[in-house]
Amino acid sequence: MYTLAYDTTGAQCALILLNDGKTVGRYVEAMDFGQAEVLIPRIQALLKQSALRFADLGLLAVCVGPGSFTGVRAGISAARAFKMACPGVVAAGVTAFEAYVRALEPQELAEINAVIIETKRDDYYFQLFDEKLNRLSDPAAGSYDDLKDLLRHHKVSLVGDGVERFLSRPSGLSLHAIKMLEALPVEQLAAAGLKHYNDKVIDYPKPLYLRAPDVAAPKI
Repeated sequence: MYTLAYDTTGAQCALILLNDGKTVGRYVEAMDFGQAEVLIPRIQALLKQSALRFADLGLLAVCVGPGSFTGVRAGISAARAFKMACPGVVAAGVTAFEAYVRALEPQELAEINAVIIETKRDDYYFQLFDEKLNRLSDPAAGSYDDLKDLLRHHKVSLVGDGVERFLSRPSGLSLHAIKMLEALPVEQLAAAGLKHYNDKVIDYPKPLYLRAPDVAAPKI
């Protein structure tokens, strides 16, 4: 089965194509803006390299956030359009938290594994998982102190693109493993999507917003 996974929610446009779980094509470009314009042409190019049509895919996995409001909407809108055009393709929404936590190796897993995602504000997006990757908390946005209080008195591992900023202040936490990543690993996004598929738990792509978008009233 061919699987296509992509992420436009952060500072990148990242795509990966797999055949029976093995990578056959990949594209990652760092960018703060413009993911919507790049996404479709890159999907077309990735499929063309393997002489595939979109209808040949079995699974489409898209990151549903949290992240850039525009990036989340662009990625999900594309997935829904593809699903309408090719109803036989399974479309699965995967959170960035699910993808990030899978980047931890088995020996790096701790009692609590905290995914910390950059918000480019004073706060963080975060979610906690146990050593078997079961969810210990719902996705949330909170302050440094909010997160530190949840992790205090536990052996913890940290992963995500917000870890570096979080650890720039002394936390006093009992840290087992630290994995600072610059962006969401698209390979793990695909793996999380395949797990949804194999477990027959498919979440139709819906945006994960943890706060209102950054907007300003027009100046008159």
